[in-house]
Amino acid sequence: MSRLPKSPLLARASRRHLFTHPWQLALAVLGVALGVAVFVSIDLATGSARRALALSLGAVQGRATHEIVAAAQEGLDERLFVRLVQAGIRPAAPVIEGTVRGAPSRDQPKGAVLRLLGVDPFSEGPFRPAVAFGSARSRDLDLRRFLIQPGACVLSHATAARLHASPGSAFPVLSGGRPRTIALAGVLDPKSASASEALDDLLICDVSTAQEILGRLGRLSRIDLALPEGEPGRRALARIASLLPAGATLQDSAGRLREGDEMTRAFRLNLSALSLLALVCGAFLIYNTMTFSVVQRRRLIGLLRALGATRGEIFRLVLGEAAAVGAVGTILGLAAGVGLGRGLVGLVAGTINDLYFALSVRRLDLSPRIFAAGAAVGLGATLFAALAPALEATRTPPRAAMVRSLLEARARRALPRASALGALLVLSGAALLSWPNLPASFLALFLTIVGCALLAPGAALLLARAARPLFSRALGRVGRMAAGGLEAGLSRTGVAIAALVVAVSVTVGVGAMIGSFRGSVDRWLDRSLRADLYASPAEREPGWAGASRAASVARDVARLPGVSRVRPLRRAEVASPRGAIRLIAATSDPAGVVLERGDPASAWQALARGEVFASEPLASRLGLDVGSILPLATARGVRPFRVAAVYQDYASDRGIARIDLDVYRRLWGDDRISGLGIDLSPGADAGATARAVRALDPDAPWNVVTNRELKRRSLAVFDRTFRITAVLRWLAGLVAFLGVLSALLALQLERTREIGVLRALGMTPGQVAGLVAAETGLLGLAAGLLALPVGLALAWILIEVIDRRSFGWSMDLALSGGTIAGAVALALGAALCAGIVPALRMARTSPGEALREE
Repeated sequence: MSRLPKSPLLARASRRHLFTHPWQLALAVLGVALGVAVFVSIDLATGSARRALALSLGAVQGRATHEIVAAAQEGLDERLFVRLVQAGIRPAAPVIEGTVRGAPSRDQPKGAVLRLLGVDPFSEGPFRPAVAFGSARSRDLDLRRFLIQPGACVLSHATAARLHASPGSAFPVLSGGRPRTIALAGVLDPKSASASEALDDLLICDVSTAQEILGRLGRLSRIDLALPEGEPGRRALARIASLLPAGATLQDSAGRLREGDEMTRAFRLNLSALSLLALVCGAFLIYNTMTFSVVQRRRLIGLLRALGATRGEIFRLVLGEAAAVGAVGTILGLAAGVGLGRGLVGLVAGTINDLYFALSVRRLDLSPRIFAAGAAVGLGATLFAALAPALEATRTPPRAAMVRSLLEARARRALPRASALGALLVLSGAALLSWPNLPASFLALFLTIVGCALLAPGAALLLARAARPLFSRALGRVGRMAAGGLEAGLSRTGVAIAALVVAVSVTVGVGAMIGSFRGSVDRWLDRSLRADLYASPAEREPGWAGASRAASVARDVARLPGVSRVRPLRRAEVASPRGAIRLIAATSDPAGVVLERGDPASAWQALARGEVFASEPLASRLGLDVGSILPLATARGVRPFRVAAVYQDYASDRGIARIDLDVYRRLWGDDRISGLGIDLSPGADAGATARAVRALDPDAPWNVVTNRELKRRSLAVFDRTFRITAVLRWLAGLVAFLGVLSALLALQLERTREIGVLRALGMTPGQVAGLVAAETGLLGLAAGLLALPVGLALAWILIEVIDRRSFGWSMDLALSGGTIAGAVALALGAALCAGIVPALRMARTSPGEALREE
């Protein structure tokens, strides 16, 4: 017999099969599209935030190679700049930074936060081209007015338009809680889009003007330097170091960008890992679709093989179909990812604002790299998922390909191998967890997920066998048939169960992690918030230190009626050879502080003597323990501080060093306060005391809240932080739901003749629908029960390994009854909902049509 022309014949057979099963094709494309969309949207959102951070820091840092900063919070004496210039240190530029808040508007009810940058325009040329007037197109800029008029500033054209300000106009701002008037001396029109974005929300003025607005006369935030490389640079560094007073530190400017990027690295890595979970679920859907495509055409493939089609041609046929599905799904996913990214970038920026620093992200960074990575991930996952079905199609002899029972027998024979491979992956993941590396921890997490997915079909089969007597007693013949059907269709139901187990276990694991974290924070707040009222400056200053007030306010508050005790607190960010360190200076009070390491009997005495406590995140990040040395730059120079204890704290994932308030004031010369804890006398009126505190200085108002309200606000910030995580969990669940729906639709098409026989033997449409509902319910129940131990293992990895290595926090694992019931209900509900359409279609099956030979 002559060989048929195979390539055109195979191409026509492929096209006909794909287009005569539109639902199957649509679900496969949708699975790829959703997985790619989630991956790309997270990459776009985090990449845009990272780019905005780099541009924002770059705009104020410019081309400086080094900078001089002060240990004291009030900054450097401006006379140091004069001494450096007189000593021939050039180029050098004085800088003062701060924030002000614009007037409330419809778009921003609380008012826009503007970054204030005070510069010397005659020194800026070598440092910040974006804000140097000679290198940006200025619009109606009056340089004389900029230098002489009080409150004169310039904005970028885009920012001025958002504030509805025009050159020559004035607008009010709040600085340190006090009203100031800004006179717009002109607007800058940068020559590039990136320069324009870097100037977003940046208010630029002369150094003296910035000092007046911020209330920091005679002080500078830093002095920028541009030093040459090599030996001339080293000589200049040595000369500058000899001119610096105590309390001033010379440091590398590049560290600021590195530190800003490092702050959000763990946060971005966690989001990227979560986005990959949706792609893993999508890969199950693709695997299921392509496997069913092969199974559905087993007779056709057998005929083609008998007529001369080679193994290679069949292999290319299946991978070609997968590539086509992947290409279409990837294109749709890239487009959807842009839309989803626009929504997620607000959540990412909001989290960064809550946890790290003020950041404005106004546009997505549509980098070709992100789209190339999305396309590679989408196509790669699709082809990888289709590899096993393609190999299956080529390995099956022509005669065996036409027999359904052989397929299921082969699936049952492959089950022990899949289970063994799954167990090996789980063990490999467990071994990787001992490697103290964050990417290795994520790899271990994914190996565990994939390993558990491979173990799921075998475990579900055992559950089905165990449940057969129960289903038989509860539902009779239909229940017995449902339990047997799960085993009989293992080649189909096994993949659906694996996908559902992955999705539900991720929901359980991440949900348990968030619940455990929230419970730990809740208990920590109960311990830490010991005062009746808490007062802080009403203005919200970005950054860790925030706004501050004179220490005399604490004495004024202590004299108010009803106040029994005042606990002042100072937040500061101090320089260190190991990077900027967040510092809390407070009175040595053991109440509310839980020491994780260190002797409580001696640690508080050591704190009062001048040693420090390190929070768990700081100890984890810098490798500190009791007895370690933490060098800090004080107003008297860099001093070594011994770590007396490591304590539990959830206020900052960057970590905090705690020091006694009196020691801080002595070494840093800073007697300002960032907030007050106020204890009330028995029977005192909290509302009346709060009003009295606010009335102390109407021009510098205080925000006063109760213990309960501060806790509520803190937990609200926590909930906002994890909102994006919840979105990703449900998106991953949606992809898995589509996988179950695809599997059940495939099973319905494949069982047409079986249902026809049952109908011909007298089974009613209602009984058919009941049979399908029982099968899908058993599938969902099995997946839900199996997802619980898997989810618990994932929660343990997230809490005890990944969160500790990412942020250093410790927390107690808490798995509530609601989480357990919700996981089973989610799996059962997803399976039953996905089974509605197949059940209705099977119930309407005509016996005559079903039994007709093709």
